[in-house]
Amino acid sequence: MNQPLAYIHPGAKIATNVVVEPFTTIHNNVQIGSGTWIGSNVTIMEGARIGKNCRIFPGAVISAIPQDLKFDGEDSLVIIGDNTTIRECVTVNRGTKALGKTQIGDNCLIMATSHIAHDCVIGDNCILANGSVIAGHVTVGDFAILSGLVAVHQFIHIGQHALVSGGSLVRKDVPPFTKAGKEPLSYVGINSIGLRRRGFDTEKIREIQDIYRILYQKNYNNSQALGKIEAEMEATKERDQIILFIKNSQRGIMKGYTGS
Repeated sequence: MNQPLAYIHPGAKIATNVVVEPFTTIHNNVQIGSGTWIGSNVTIMEGARIGKNCRIFPGAVISAIPQDLKFDGEDSLVIIGDNTTIRECVTVNRGTKALGKTQIGDNCLIMATSHIAHDCVIGDNCILANGSVIAGHVTVGDFAILSGLVAVHQFIHIGQHALVSGGSLVRKDVPPFTKAGKEPLSYVGINSIGLRRRGFDTEKIREIQDIYRILYQKNYNNSQALGKIEAEMEATKERDQIILFIKNSQRGIMKGYTGS
């Protein structure tokens, strides 16, 4: 904290063991938790709430005002959870009056040059690989992975444990536990490797596969598929999560891959 080459506003609330490297600027109305490291040439603007044991690398800009013409100077926040890493030149914009905050959960990795726009909610244990860009009002579920150079349309919902392949354009919602790829973005299977790594057993993975087989491979429309899933599949946490996700989708879910 005793860093003469950094500017820290007197109104910022920063834990005593936070490390701030040279040429960083921290504005008023900022809170930073203990154990966090702030690299050089970082700008942290008003409304940032950064948790414990985070790492923010050079060139990042946290809590700049939204790139939204409807923004009218209202108070809003960027909230970053504990143990999250923000790599070089990442930008995270604060919220608008629509939600009032942009939020990133615990244990996330946001890789270099990624952008998270206003009013987004990123869950825990998420990874955004290099150059991922997320438009406003996007929700990303826990343990989701966006590979490099993914671009996500506004108001999209990406489910828990989903994996989006590199360079994808995400225009439709991506249901939980799935892999998304191709152009246009399509269902290409479930994220079985990721699920195994996170402790899902073979029986549970098979159950999830059976649900998506009904949804994507049996030539039903979504309403028919959901009715069949509810009627024939045992009620479980994962089954109900998938059904609720699809029923609540505002933009519609991605289609199955046809190979054409």
